Amino acid sequence: MPVALSIQNLTKTYSNNLVALKGINLNVEQGDFFALLGSNGAGKTTAIGIICGLLNKTSGSVEVLGINQGDQANEVKRLIGLMPQEFNFNPFEPIEEILINQAGYHGITRTDAKKQAEILLKKMQLWDKRSNIAKSLSGGMKRRLMLARALIHQPQILILDEPTAGVDVEIRRSMWAYLKELNANGMTIILTTHYLEEAESLCRNIAILNEGAMIEQTSMKKLLSKANQQVLILENSKKLPQEITANNFNYERLDDYSLQVILGSEVSITEVLQVLSGQGIDINHIRSTQNRLETLFLCLTNKTNKKDFS
Repeated sequence: MPVALSIQNLTKTYSNNLVALKGINLNVEQGDFFALLGSNGAGKTTAIGIICGLLNKTSGSVEVLGINQGDQANEVKRLIGLMPQEFNFNPFEPIEEILINQAGYHGITRTDAKKQAEILLKKMQLWDKRSNIAKSLSGGMKRRLMLARALIHQPQILILDEPTAGVDVEIRRSMWAYLKELNANGMTIILTTHYLEEAESLCRNIAILNEGAMIEQTSMKKLLSKANQQVLILENSKKLPQEITANNFNYERLDDYSLQVILGSEVSITEVLQVLSGQGIDINHIRSTQNRLETLFLCLTNKTNKKDFS
């Protein structure tokens, strides 16, 4: 696959001698949905700022769709749509004008900008509020406005820095659906998020930064396969028997109708269900108590016990 983003030996040291990036390397293929994860202060925002031309690098190189960011910064900016974490629009400007003015920075005529703004505001369910000033919007509406502004010039790469921070579950899932649609239509998307279930649900590949260094870059599938323990809640519609035989897995009875089961890598949930079914226990609902990616992330960044991983 052609490469959308290539970063080689990228470093950044601020004037106060803070080393934010320590020679990171990163490749994102065109059409990928890519997660860039890291704790606060790991270097994600610095990396994004350099990619988008908002910060100067100390050394290294950044190429976007084969174009060197250092040599052709303006051309690279036209290829990228950035949705930053913080609201940075004029709160007293009507939301339609925010989009039109943003389009103007990319050389789009007002006529064309109005057409694109209408499409995006309708998609974001904000068209009926197009004349309202941004300050009057709810937090979730402001997030959708930020996404619309990032897309107004129809970029080839979309970078999302905590896009669903502070929004309710319904809005978050509607944004997920729209992002999946954009990606299915060929847009490369790079996501940073603290909602790790969001990254697991949306992204095919992943890189993890820790203290300015790249500590992991792989597919989501391969990373998740490293988890060798999973905790599940199994619920039964009928009262559970007093005695349950479980030779190949550990369990804890939570109440008369549910069990907490701990699965090792050598045991599948199918085997557990077969064992229980043989004892007249037909489980009708299964849910996980933990996010596998979150647990792996904490392990890789040395924030939890590594014994849970292969």
